[in-house]
Amino acid sequence: MKRINTILILMLMVTGGVFLAGCTSQEDTEEVPDVSTLNIGYQPSTHQLAYMTAKEKGWWEEDLAPYGVENVREYEFPTGAPEMQSMLAGDLDVAYVGAAPFVATLASDLDAKIVAAANSQGSDLVLRPDIAYEGPDDLKGLDIATFPPGTIQDTILRNWLKDNGIDPDNDVDIKAMGPGDAISAISAGQVDAVFLPHPAPTLIAEEGNGRSVVYSGEMLPDHVCCVVVVSGDLIRNHPDLVTEIVKTHIKGTEYSNENQDEVAQLYADRQGWDVDVIRASLEDWDGQLIADPTIIAESTVDYAQIQYELGYVNEEFTRADMFDMSFYEQATAE
Repeated sequence: MKRINTILILMLMVTGGVFLAGCTSQEDTEEVPDVSTLNIGYQPSTHQLAYMTAKEKGWWEEDLAPYGVENVREYEFPTGAPEMQSMLAGDLDVAYVGAAPFVATLASDLDAKIVAAANSQGSDLVLRPDIAYEGPDDLKGLDIATFPPGTIQDTILRNWLKDNGIDPDNDVDIKAMGPGDAISAISAGQVDAVFLPHPAPTLIAEEGNGRSVVYSGEMLPDHVCCVVVVSGDLIRNHPDLVTEIVKTHIKGTEYSNENQDEVAQLYADRQGWDVDVIRASLEDWDGQLIADPTIIAESTVDYAQIQYELGYVNEEFTRADMFDMSFYEQATAE
């Protein structure tokens, strides 16, 4: 009897092991369902013309359809901070956003990577016409409106002030505002200056409410501004789709650079701006529309260090923490 029981136990162990192994194999080979709806976040500045151009041309839907995408939903944000909070909550698959708010949210365990650049430079410090300016010392005692803490504009402005011996917390009053509120504030004389991305500086100047005195490229030469961020879920489970997203972004970037007058009209119609203001902005700014992430990698690492020194994040991030260059490499190799 003892021998029979032993044999039965061994048979159960063997057959059970085969069954369990079969279950594991089935789970491992289970296909990940297609992404039928892709959610993209962006901000309405000319820094992100590549996204808007591709959207107006219908390229997002057309290019991504072969990968199962049936609907591309866009979500507009005034600044990068709320956009990154939306991505952190899992509501966005792709984000056109400033590198600085991406870094700040990475510190909150955001599962995402930068897969492409969007633009460099392209913001201006604008003073009211009646305020004299010969150098940074003239800013002492002024009220300056810019995007909220943790954004590109806030980071660059504070770092530049510190580099010029001005305490950003005590020598000036930096007021956090979205672009619309900041434009209204300087126009109404409620603030003395703004530091905003284009096309806002050109609009303020065209209306006679201010003049650009410092370009962001003078504050931090060749600095990264906006980037293309993709969720970790897409990167791990839909790499071919991510490569196509990067291809469409590259197409939007190249077309925007080669057809400036047309995309100025596309932007003006889309956002309700005067096209002459947009054309002037694209002529006047120091920004560049780019896609290659290697161009902005070092600058992004510098941002992360500045964020750390300003106390916005409590850890130092490396290039590997922030970037996945492989999708751009694949997109440009084919």
